[in-house]
Amino acid sequence: MSISRISFIALLFAIIPGCKPPSVDEQKLPTVEMRLGTRTFQLEIAANDADRATGLMNRDSMAVDRGMIFVFADEAPRSFWMKNTRIPLDIVYVNATGEVVDIKQMAPFDLRSKPSNKPAKYAIELNKGLAAASSLKIGDQLTIPEAAKEPK
Repeated sequence: MSISRISFIALLFAIIPGCKPPSVDEQKLPTVEMRLGTRTFQLEIAANDADRATGLMNRDSMAVDRGMIFVFADEAPRSFWMKNTRIPLDIVYVNATGEVVDIKQMAPFDLRSKPSNKPAKYAIELNKGLAAASSLKIGDQLTIPEAAKEPK
């Protein structure tokens, strides 16, 4: 084996362990701009079973003006947990008419379910504390953007 081939192979072994597949942060879901309380957020739309199941799992951080809206076909009692979710979150449950029906905080990796107190068609996840910081409260009326109204 020539020295250049050995050097090339050594270089590959040095580089490959540092390589990783694209993170969930880099996977692009459709987004929509939405006003929540006093702030506007750019929300990723999780509107199918696979995207809803993955949610914000395996992310190390999320920008302060970002979040995710989970879109369901019907209004029903909802429950979320934090399996493989590293970011502390607020979850805002919203019914079909856009009314905020519940807001809860969720801790990273917590496997306990956080159910909605009332049926919800949407769930919006934000960084922990942003619901309160945005003056968002139960009973508030939100305008759900057209692109996020129905599942895909």
